[in-house]
Amino acid sequence: MTASPQPALLPVLLAGALTLLVVHTLGRFIYTPLLPWLVEDGLLTLRQGSEIASWNYLGYLCGALLAIHWHRLPQIRRCLPWGLLLHALTTLLQTQASDPDALAVLRLLNGISNGLVFVQTPALILEWLARHNRAGASGLVYLGVGAGLLLSSAMVSASAGWLHGAARWWPAALLSLPLAWWGWRQLAQLDTPEHPAQAGQSAPSGRLLDRRSIPLFLSYAGAGMGYILPMTFLPMLARLQLSPGSFLVGGSWLLVALATLGAPWLWNRLGGRLGDQRALQINYLVQLAGVLAALLLPGAGGILLCALLVGSTFLGTVLLTQRLGRSLQPHQGPRISAALIALYSVAQLAAPWLTSQWLGMGGSLHSAFWLGAAALLWGFAWMFAVPGRPAQTPSPR
Repeated sequence: MTASPQPALLPVLLAGALTLLVVHTLGRFIYTPLLPWLVEDGLLTLRQGSEIASWNYLGYLCGALLAIHWHRLPQIRRCLPWGLLLHALTTLLQTQASDPDALAVLRLLNGISNGLVFVQTPALILEWLARHNRAGASGLVYLGVGAGLLLSSAMVSASAGWLHGAARWWPAALLSLPLAWWGWRQLAQLDTPEHPAQAGQSAPSGRLLDRRSIPLFLSYAGAGMGYILPMTFLPMLARLQLSPGSFLVGGSWLLVALATLGAPWLWNRLGGRLGDQRALQINYLVQLAGVLAALLLPGAGGILLCALLVGSTFLGTVLLTQRLGRSLQPHQGPRISAALIALYSVAQLAAPWLTSQWLGMGGSLHSAFWLGAAALLWGFAWMFAVPGRPAQTPSPR
């Protein structure tokens, strides 16, 4: 029997959403709208800005790999506050980082905190929800990412006229502190005793990769490579294809953020109704249509469709895959979540590197999007080899 028949979901989901907002948008994605201003201020060159972004992605991968090692619930409880503290400290220090090398180190450390917290927070909440037979609500924690994309964009725009250089990090630093503190206070109170399979030295099966999980890993690798191209280069593609006065030159990122807002609720609901496997197949098709739109409809129409379709799907891919992975290996849910995110991170690192190689060979940015389309098609195909869920997760009331 559960200790709490009707647990209060809202404070827990809100705490998770705010924690992800802090590390993933005030930590990671705020760099996208900040970068043009940092370049204009003379703090960075465009090449330095690109390299610093890569260091942050590498840190994210390292954080996810640490989460694979620290995957037990007591370890998550110990690591999460330290991850949030590392985020807060590095974001504060970024307000003083006028040297590109110093900023690169701080972005690496910030990425480590992001990867660790982004894996461990949803994993902790999913275990708590599963304990109370409410795992169908788990995807709602990702609402914080959509809200954070809008918030970070608004913060950068509002402070653009009166902050300069490294000081542009101050709004993110000041907002991160209270949100991280409140989020951890709520999460620290969760009643999440270790699963019986985790309590001993050995679980029934310590293998992350088996016949059931390998197709899901292969599919998720395609998702990571497919989504990161438009999420990284869509504003640049708009700048190359459209006239300077077009709204989409500066507004494509805003459209992505707006499309992201309701995506966790939508895909969480579809997963509950159709099953996570079927919902993921639909998700891949919609995301693939977005990338193909940019390829086959060059110009405003393609940019618009790509922003809306990719923005409304990529978080759904994350939440559905995490939940499906846990259903395949429920005895090591946090560990498989961390492994999936680590693989996703590797794919995110690989795609921009392959794009740079293609551009160096004389290819165009527009044609590089075929790599993203092929990766999403790969992911969609492997979804048909993933076993169906053993049991349906109840939909949130």
